[in-house]
Amino acid sequence: MSLKNTTKVETNLYEIEFDVDKATFEAAIEKVYRKEVKNINIPGFRKGKAPRSIIESRYGKGVFYEDAVNEIIPDAYEAAIKEAGLTVVSRPEFDIVTIDDNGVVLKAKFYVKPEVSVKDYKGIKVEKEVKAVTDEDVNADIEQARARNSRVVDVEGRAVENGDITVIDFDGYVDGVAFEGGKSENYNLTIGSGSFIPGFEEQIIGHNVGDHFDVNVTFPAEYHAAELAGKEAVFKIVLHAIKFNELPALDDEFAKDVSEFDTLDEYKADVKAKIEKRYEKEAENAVEGQIIDALIANLEAEIPAAMFESETENFVRDYDSRLRMQGLDLNTYFKYTGLTLESLREQFKPMAERQVKTRLALEKIVELEGITASDDEISAEYENMAKAYNMSADEIKKFVEADAVKADICVKKAVDFVKENADITTK
Repeated sequence: MSLKNTTKVETNLYEIEFDVDKATFEAAIEKVYRKEVKNINIPGFRKGKAPRSIIESRYGKGVFYEDAVNEIIPDAYEAAIKEAGLTVVSRPEFDIVTIDDNGVVLKAKFYVKPEVSVKDYKGIKVEKEVKAVTDEDVNADIEQARARNSRVVDVEGRAVENGDITVIDFDGYVDGVAFEGGKSENYNLTIGSGSFIPGFEEQIIGHNVGDHFDVNVTFPAEYHAAELAGKEAVFKIVLHAIKFNELPALDDEFAKDVSEFDTLDEYKADVKAKIEKRYEKEAENAVEGQIIDALIANLEAEIPAAMFESETENFVRDYDSRLRMQGLDLNTYFKYTGLTLESLREQFKPMAERQVKTRLALEKIVELEGITASDDEISAEYENMAKAYNMSADEIKKFVEADAVKADICVKKAVDFVKENADITTK
């Protein structure tokens, strides 16, 4: 491969022309021939045994050209980009200039990383507000711990109250016709949880075990299932059981059960300390958010739309991965939420734009301040990634290049640098 020329078409849009020599192209053609010949029938030859020259004479000299070009493009393009010294931020568009026995000449058009300037990134004025920990905060955390350690017990001798767990059968009808998803047996419904459509749970209050009764509701106008939206429905209910969560007593024994402390007072003190630490972290995150806002405001760059689009797709792919970890996928998510792929992209677009601008600003600061990462820091980051993904560091290195790890470390250092040089007022 040799780079023939590099042309700046417009701001951040470049075109390169590069060629692939005869020997490389010939090797690619031969590789394609050997892969495809087994599927080719030529009269007089057993299937898969026809010589390449015979196939080319029958179907044309360029019969394998297209696949051969696809075979050589990745390596040739990568080498050409490296020689041109450009940082590509979009998918390239390829064109064939010439193609024959002597090789191939190709063109590729793409967007590159924009020139960036960041003003006044030192001395950014921000406010740090750390919330004071109140008794209510401590009590709320402790109540959550009590709830986690509660036990479900049966209710006897009274009707359903708000907060109870009911075990019910329900069978829903609209205009006298049962609808999909409207029926279940022995369903555990916590009254007051808001799990069901408005008005459903409230109508169970006051009923006793063994009761058969109707619940009359109207589906919301914006309900995810369009065929039910705004419709009146009747649910036939059978109440099988009433249960409630019995909370453990708030005493020293409870403290021993849920912590390493022997007394309730010691446990409360520890809870308070952890909340203080959490509030401090929240305040630090808020400071960082203000700093990022300032950097974006002081950023000057003509950013290609392709960078925003690419980052938006990263958000979509990440969201799809998280859904799959929960046993869902995007199509199922769209069905239940009424969203579309395009509307999801629109939701992620502002975050993607912020991410791109933040990264560009911080990378510029890395350059201006000469921030770098040592080999030890890079190795430590590989180890951290290995722990996070339950893999070995060597396995991670196969997927993540050291330059990418180094760049991420430097960006984190740039955040710390700007924060250290900020004018922070604590409230």
